[in-house]
Amino acid sequence: MPAKFEPHHAPLDELALAEIKSAIITKLTLSIGKEASFATRHDWYKAAALTLRDRMVHRWLVSEKESYDNGAKRVYYLSLEFLIGRLFTDALNNMGLLPLFEAALGDLGVGLDDLRKSEPDAALGNGGLGRLAACFMESMATLAIPAFGYGIRYDFGLFRQVILHGWQQEYPDEWLGFGNPWELQRPEVMYHVHFGGSIESIEDGRGRTSVVWHPGETVEAVAYDTPIVGWRGQHVNGLRLWSARAPDPLKLDVFNTGDYLGASAEQARAEAICKFLYPNDESAAGRELRLRQEYFFVSASLQDLVKRHLESDGNLRGLANKAAVQMNDTHPSLAIAELMRILVDIHNMRWDAAWQITNATLSYTNHTLLPEALETWPVELFQRLLPRHLEIIYRINEAHLDRADANMPGDTAFRASVSIIDEGAGRRVRMGNLAFIGSHRINGVSAMHSELMKETVFHDLNQLYPGRITNKTNGITFRRWLMLANPKLTNLLRATCGEAVLDDPTRLTRLEAFAGDAAFQQEFGRVKLHNKIALARVIGEKLGIQADPSALFDVQIKRIHEYKRQLLNLLETVALYQAIKDEPDRDWVPRVKIFAGKAAASYRYAKLIIKLINDVAEVVNNDTTIRGKLKVAFMPDYNVSLAEIIIPAADLSEQISTAGMEASGTGNMKLSLNGALTIGTLDGANIEIRDQVGPENIAIFGMDAAEVVARRARGLDASDVIGKSPNLGRAITAIERGDFSPDDPGRFLSVGHALRHLDHYVVSADFDSYWDAQRGIDARWQVPSAWSRASILNVARMAWFSSDRTIREYAEDIWDVPVAGEPPSSLALPHLRKGS
Repeated sequence: MPAKFEPHHAPLDELALAEIKSAIITKLTLSIGKEASFATRHDWYKAAALTLRDRMVHRWLVSEKESYDNGAKRVYYLSLEFLIGRLFTDALNNMGLLPLFEAALGDLGVGLDDLRKSEPDAALGNGGLGRLAACFMESMATLAIPAFGYGIRYDFGLFRQVILHGWQQEYPDEWLGFGNPWELQRPEVMYHVHFGGSIESIEDGRGRTSVVWHPGETVEAVAYDTPIVGWRGQHVNGLRLWSARAPDPLKLDVFNTGDYLGASAEQARAEAICKFLYPNDESAAGRELRLRQEYFFVSASLQDLVKRHLESDGNLRGLANKAAVQMNDTHPSLAIAELMRILVDIHNMRWDAAWQITNATLSYTNHTLLPEALETWPVELFQRLLPRHLEIIYRINEAHLDRADANMPGDTAFRASVSIIDEGAGRRVRMGNLAFIGSHRINGVSAMHSELMKETVFHDLNQLYPGRITNKTNGITFRRWLMLANPKLTNLLRATCGEAVLDDPTRLTRLEAFAGDAAFQQEFGRVKLHNKIALARVIGEKLGIQADPSALFDVQIKRIHEYKRQLLNLLETVALYQAIKDEPDRDWVPRVKIFAGKAAASYRYAKLIIKLINDVAEVVNNDTTIRGKLKVAFMPDYNVSLAEIIIPAADLSEQISTAGMEASGTGNMKLSLNGALTIGTLDGANIEIRDQVGPENIAIFGMDAAEVVARRARGLDASDVIGKSPNLGRAITAIERGDFSPDDPGRFLSVGHALRHLDHYVVSADFDSYWDAQRGIDARWQVPSAWSRASILNVARMAWFSSDRTIREYAEDIWDVPVAGEPPSSLALPHLRKGS
């Protein structure tokens, strides 16, 4: 094995060090208005962040000028979510300034790690969708692709999760409470976004009819820009988030009558658009607000990119040659109707030419196979809120249905299936169908997902528009999820694979030669133990639970949803607890079951699952008869920063969604990259992870997607499998009986009923296979050399899951934009492993 690696940094430039210290002090004095002796930790953080931002902005302006001077095609990435997390150390690392700032702050008596913790997480996303958008923005900058991200500047993000008596409580996440040093407000960049009103058709005397929209309400969208720096700081792109305000923030005449609330009602209504990500849509007002949010950011973004294009190119007919617009899921799919409105109504373009440009400019990433997640909106709501867009959608649908009739004459079922308007129970606009029809390329996010799109949700549309669906398997940025999250492992990789591994992840394969080396395994194990001690400390501080770092850390971190099957994990936890109680003297593998994730505020069953996890934890963690062999911890308020602590410490990665329901997943990639073994179903990117790491280095269990469909077709009652599984039956009975809820024995009766009779997510049906796979995990853990070898091989074989590879594929196959540098040859195509 290589000699033990001690991180080596080139001697710091004393002049540069002095300049950074001086710049921080200047910011503290002139921008924060504090003397060093009176500055708080947050003051120091903000001064350091502003100092760093200055250097980022300089590079950003250079990048912008170069791309415009070169006439480069630009990518515009539309996403309702950007889960960017903390930017301070991420930007420092990418700019190559981490050692310099750490030394400068140390000389000033301030710890870099303390400042990092002062930065709030920008929780502008719910999970994988938003985190993927953040990784993609960083990779686009790394690959020097001129790009702009567009989203909403939510005042409170998703929500701050508090666990009170085991129940999830939602509170505003005040991430902007102390301001945001990364953003640059652009008050001069403002667009009017309209709602409601009426439509008027006007003939120009030459037989041509134009349409004028007389809106009933106008909201102003104001831009806030954040620089996103790529690796090595060579290129910087912008993330533009929109904030909403009323054109007249205060009706002074109303105020002067004494109606103080009424005077600011319009401002409150406008600001509601950017208050929260995903407002509760159980009420009609909540559903309307969701649609207002989506149109607000789409309209502002398209107005902005059209203005940019006209300023640089002057001719909208060439828009598709200079702009590629990627819609991240169905939320931005109104971009199709809005771009048509801009081209036809505002720029007087003929319909057919506008449609050709729209279709060539836009592309759509689908993230779900769940029909209920492919948004639909009542026609009545559309008519009231966006009357012109409904007219445009009707016209798009008319031409589209003519094509359907020509391809499948007389097939009314086919026509109904592909229509943008669902004429079934209440007329609704199908946003997924609109996104598909209006885009030149539609991609799934894993090989399995893309194939299932063709077979399920978009089967008929794929027949009508063959060749549009392509696959772009998701990826993650190694800069954040390896270098920053796991610096000790990164140092070991630099020593073993060479410094170039920081730039070329394919060099990770050099680890394979050391996978069976006892000395290297020991060094690798020391890194993992260090990370587990750090996580155990956090668990102790947050929850008062003593987690043994030598135990197997079994991790499931993702949003709480029935298809992600936290309940399956919990059932196995209960069954394992019962087995340990039965035979406490047996040689059990000590485990710490770690859960984290948020349930949607209106998702009552998911919140009940969180309560059940916490109730089980309360019983298990306080049962002295099991001698600490099993612990259960639910980590509250899961976010990017908490993930950066949990992921490097994980031994086992739970990727156990119902087969056929997870589009891809990226947590599975992050955990494998950091040396966790995966236990999972043949779902999403788990399949490609298996192909990369080798089937013997992953634990696959359960039904595949076809078997799930067949099982459901036979009915949802699980009495047959429960009757054959003593472990499962006993665990369900304990939950139903109130063993974990003595204060309310009937609390989880609905859970038991679903497991027995409504097993849609095949939790009960997959239980025995999952239990057996877990016992296989126990057996491997008890042979440390075998576990270490598999863990090392997981790290060594994860290079293909870099988001740089994913973005190269988007650039070449969908966007038609050049990419800086040549891809490492082994990243060009996935290679399949039959064994190691």
